[in-house]
Amino acid sequence: MKRFSLIPSFFLALLLLLLAACSSQSTQPNSAAPSSPAAAPAASTPAPAKEAKEIVLATTTSTQDSGLLDSLLPVFEKETGIKVKVVAVGTGQAIKLGEDGNADVLLVHARKSEDEFVEKGFGINAYDVMYNQFYIVGPADDPAGLKQAKTAKEAMEKIAANKSTFVSRGDDSGTDKKEKSIWKEAAIKPEGSWYLSSGQGMGETLQMADEKKAYTLTDEATFLSRKLGLEIVMQGDKSLLNPYGIIQVKSSAKQDEGLQLIQFFTGAEGQKLIGEFGQATYGKGLFVPDAKKR
Repeated sequence: MKRFSLIPSFFLALLLLLLAACSSQSTQPNSAAPSSPAAAPAASTPAPAKEAKEIVLATTTSTQDSGLLDSLLPVFEKETGIKVKVVAVGTGQAIKLGEDGNADVLLVHARKSEDEFVEKGFGINAYDVMYNQFYIVGPADDPAGLKQAKTAKEAMEKIAANKSTFVSRGDDSGTDKKEKSIWKEAAIKPEGSWYLSSGQGMGETLQMADEKKAYTLTDEATFLSRKLGLEIVMQGDKSLLNPYGIIQVKSSAKQDEGLQLIQFFTGAEGQKLIGEFGQATYGKGLFVPDAKKR
């Protein structure tokens, strides 16, 4: 009979026992080992904040100095959620801002310059919005006798003839353009020590004229809203009519928002607010609503 060696069988059995033991240990949980942390929920990405709408209104100083914009714009902003950044400068500067694409809407008062702005392709949706008048104002004693003048042209002739101190805005504003047009009509080139230039807005120019007991040309609204010692010495001449226009800047990236502002100023609600502005304080509106598309 053939005999087999027992040694290899012994080792084989031992190997099988060791493998079985290892397998048993790997399948049993290890209570000492820390449990795996649960996967943290993915952080929710916050929704991007909605960008606030804002447009730039380039306007003459009279609409700001008189307080008109402080009365109208909060109503518009509340109703639409559109913020309006006001840049109050002379009309010439406001129109330049529009030409350079640095404004969305213009509210100004120099009709010839406004028409040129549109004709050159810078503006669209131009409307008349309101009007008031210009006054020539001066010291109570009226040294040049302007109260006897029948027209603005005659009043300027008296100022020049008497070399009475006159303060010009000298800032290419709508008021400055109107003043220069009256001098031109009178065929007078104002110069000399009696003719001063403030280079500032209407409020500052009135203050300077008051301090120097001088004459100046002013819009009605700014004059009535200031408490000064100057008096109205010329008013009512047709050449002193002061119409305001509102125009959308064609290059603006905010066409919808700009058009909403124009519609507010020329619509029923805006026109009503314009007509009421100043009545409680001055007994009369400082602007006459007159909206119509050009």
